[in-house]
Amino acid sequence: MRAVEFQEYGDPEVLKVVAAEVPEPGPGQVTIDAAYAGVNFADVKARAEGYRVDSLPYRPGLEVSGRIRAVGEGVTGLRPGQEVAALVGGGAYAEVVLADAATVFPLPEGLDLRTAATLPTVVPTVHALLHEVGRLRAGETVLVHGAAGGIGTVAGQLARAAGAGAVYGVASSAGKAEYALKHGYDEVFTADTFPEEVRRATGGRGADLVLDPVGGDTLRRGLDTLAVFGRLVSFGNAGGAEPWRVGQPELYPEGRSVAGFSVLALARTAPDALRALAERAFRTVTDGTVRLPVTAEFPLSDAAGAHRLLGGRASTGKLVLRVAE
Repeated sequence: MRAVEFQEYGDPEVLKVVAAEVPEPGPGQVTIDAAYAGVNFADVKARAEGYRVDSLPYRPGLEVSGRIRAVGEGVTGLRPGQEVAALVGGGAYAEVVLADAATVFPLPEGLDLRTAATLPTVVPTVHALLHEVGRLRAGETVLVHGAAGGIGTVAGQLARAAGAGAVYGVASSAGKAEYALKHGYDEVFTADTFPEEVRRATGGRGADLVLDPVGGDTLRRGLDTLAVFGRLVSFGNAGGAEPWRVGQPELYPEGRSVAGFSVLALARTAPDALRALAERAFRTVTDGTVRLPVTAEFPLSDAAGAHRLLGGRASTGKLVLRVAE
């Protein structure tokens, strides 16, 4: 089978198509004949700087859609030929993907394989950020960093559907801001002015819920935009800064709180909770509440092109690799 991997860290050109052996599922596992693989910023960080890479060579890819090829011992509820989406720890850039059955999700009726490849990381993450972790209540104000990306696109729509009083975003360019405004946002600010703009837009009150994938100074400034009793949820460190710390001086005076979320960590520690979360989240797609547009599609052989687009911070929405020819 064909697969994409890298043997050294570097620019997108280190991604190479290789011939690999077809994996066989062990106990509690399945193999999937891949149709599409989602492309995530975590894949770019893995290739460029070794994020979550245990050893080389490494095959990136966290989400895949396709049809089950084979099931391992002890697997129930899944069968060969069944259309599924899966969250994997890596290895989705391949024609056949090995996955733990606990993070393989049968597709609801009416959900096509191309759309399904965009869902395993994004939609459960957004649902958790807003509801399970962020505890959003109707009428509250939400601020989302990365508003034009895959997660940001869904967050604007889902926050609006949940009855948020106002939904604000932060984007890195005017073009991205314009794109985000089509997906549930009232206003979208630039990264250098967002604290002041949030205060202006909320009449000085601040945001009740801030969703932050950047970390570092952006997180610190986000804390300053929180309303009394506001919550900030960290779900990444895209800026690459040292791990943040926050304590009593920042939180006590106005009853603020900071929480964190990682869908990959949840998959390892509480797969049953992830499955229940994914079922709730996927329903928002099948019932039309959320639309996650694929803005660019690349063949598996041009994974480097997908990484160039995403790593250049010029992309919007969701990118996928077309695996099946």
